[in-house]
Amino acid sequence: MSQYIPAIDHYGGGSLPLVCSMYASSECYFGLNLNPLCNPDEVLYTLVPTMAYFEFLPVDRFVEKDDNYGEIKLVDLVDVKLGQEYELVVTTYAGLYRYRVGDVLRVGGFKNKAPQFTFVCRKNVVLSIDSDKTDEVELQTAVTRAAVQHLAPLGASLVEYTSYAETSNVPGHYVLFWEIDNGVMIERSSSTVSESCLAVEEGLNSVYRQGRVWDSSIGPLEIRVVESGTFDAIMDHAVTELGASINQYKTPRCVKRGPIFEMLNSRVVSSHFSPRLPKWAP
Repeated sequence: MSQYIPAIDHYGGGSLPLVCSMYASSECYFGLNLNPLCNPDEVLYTLVPTMAYFEFLPVDRFVEKDDNYGEIKLVDLVDVKLGQEYELVVTTYAGLYRYRVGDVLRVGGFKNKAPQFTFVCRKNVVLSIDSDKTDEVELQTAVTRAAVQHLAPLGASLVEYTSYAETSNVPGHYVLFWEIDNGVMIERSSSTVSESCLAVEEGLNSVYRQGRVWDSSIGPLEIRVVESGTFDAIMDHAVTELGASINQYKTPRCVKRGPIFEMLNSRVVSSHFSPRLPKWAP
């Protein structure tokens, strides 16, 4: 939930300690942060082997692979390598057998001989139009930078966002749904959001930018600004209609066509496109 750190720091005056005490899910508890008062960007979780049986599926987020791990050897907790990324697989006392949690973790260090992990992203949160692949971490970094560069100087901030790969037209393009605090100020300067589109594109990988510049296989990135309260309404829908737990609800970082997509589109107040091509060099 690192995207909420700037907002918490803002309302806490920068002096409110942010405590990340444990790593857990609805399936079971996984591990602890042995230094709970550390900077949130430096959190390392030490998995406790008595909580479940942990195995790890090696992950390369930048290489497309078959998602079936039946023929891939899982790695035990004692055999993980420093710097390597893995998808967490658990066998629990409640009866789940080799359950894929869907979290990608990176080995960030060791406490004595116990490996410590940093959370990287959720697996399979990917935007793709052509040969490009954009994961959650890359998108989050690009969006955050664009908001800091273009919204913050006007006294506005990004409340929440999600994304969608629009492929109904050729070429397809990325769509970002943004809910902006102090949107009135942004409406007076629509070019701000257009420049934010370009800033996001500049922060994406070279394969994406090549598709934009070299062969025009990807269209200009679009930001659709939604009205205030949109993402709260989506959370209410997920809890009341889809049975999601309010304690575990997370805003989806990528959506497909369906009820949530329709809710987002019905609340769009303005649409903006990247005004020019991002920088790219072969």
